[in-house]
Amino acid sequence: MKKTILSIVTIASLIFTGCSLSDDDNVTIVEGEVTAENLAGNLTSDLTLKSGVTHNLTGALLVKDGATLTIEAGTTINALAGGTDVYILIEKGAKIIADGTASSPIKFTSSAVVQKAGDWGGIILNGKAPLSRQTGSESNAATEVKNSILFGGSDATDNSGILNYVILEYTGARIDDESEHNGLTLNGVGSGTTITNIAILNGDDDGIEFFGGTVNATNILVVNAKDDMFDFTQGYVGTCTNLYGVRENGYTAVTSDPRGIEADGNLDGNSPSDINQANFTINGVTIINNADGVEMSDGIKIRRGATATITSAYLMLGSGAKFGDVIDLQDSKSDANDATKITAVANVANSLDITDIKNTVSGGATINLTAALTGGADKSVFAWTGYSF
Repeated sequence: MKKTILSIVTIASLIFTGCSLSDDDNVTIVEGEVTAENLAGNLTSDLTLKSGVTHNLTGALLVKDGATLTIEAGTTINALAGGTDVYILIEKGAKIIADGTASSPIKFTSSAVVQKAGDWGGIILNGKAPLSRQTGSESNAATEVKNSILFGGSDATDNSGILNYVILEYTGARIDDESEHNGLTLNGVGSGTTITNIAILNGDDDGIEFFGGTVNATNILVVNAKDDMFDFTQGYVGTCTNLYGVRENGYTAVTSDPRGIEADGNLDGNSPSDINQANFTINGVTIINNADGVEMSDGIKIRRGATATITSAYLMLGSGAKFGDVIDLQDSKSDANDATKITAVANVANSLDITDIKNTVSGGATINLTAALTGGADKSVFAWTGYSF
């Protein structure tokens, strides 16, 4: 659907049932003992990264069960531009404590002279919280980027640590069309974990993706994610508050179907008969596509057995930008207990077609529309990032 003038939609309430090395010729993956200066390999004991010291992520850093990686406020970690070979993985039973402040955030960035999306693989947290699964099966799954390492379990309150006032830049390295690193990947992460005040900038795949788990997330800013901004799958049942996603003009996608929100009840729709499918809540979300001539496949897509409750959503198009569909609920969950319901308010003067809703689920959605100009996430809470809105 083509729209060529500034368009805005505010959805006041919705309730409805996812490379190789860098191109740089001189990239070298460093191996050896894990130290604060050379972060790569298996971390089996506690390690603290102090501010004011140079810290280099030179390969895959695996924080093993029982170990804690602590990062002081104000610390910067420079990741070698090694694509899929450079990332941080917090395994089940391990923790990361990256507790920054608004005045002294923690930054993970690329060490390349010319930084670009996909320079490194981002942060992966693996927890022990439940996942969608077949009846009688264990709640375990393989980590997408390293299949030998499992995540998931039965501890809904599992604690993988703290990420607070953290910036992640130039992440999201791609393995192939089916597997990739996101900016921040949360695998079976439990509600004892703190995820708040996060900025994910210029990543090559999803900004943030939840694979099952129960963790709650607050104040998440995603800018120029080349695939989905916010992705939920494999039985995620937490609550997200104040999500803000934006594409700037000049943005280019790397997939055929990038979305603002994408939600699957089970993993990629491969197990439609799973129990414990995704059923999550979002309180306040803004999705903005300012990329002239670039289509966002869907503003919001809920599918494959997922159930979501979304309140105060605000969708906006800049001049020349597009949504394939504003909202797509074609195969979302709609049984007697989880029937889709939408109450929406829209700035109808700006011609965004709020009636552009695909809704062919059994029973159908209840949709009420009125005109309004405001809603969505509170961008003022992201002042600490220095991002210019």
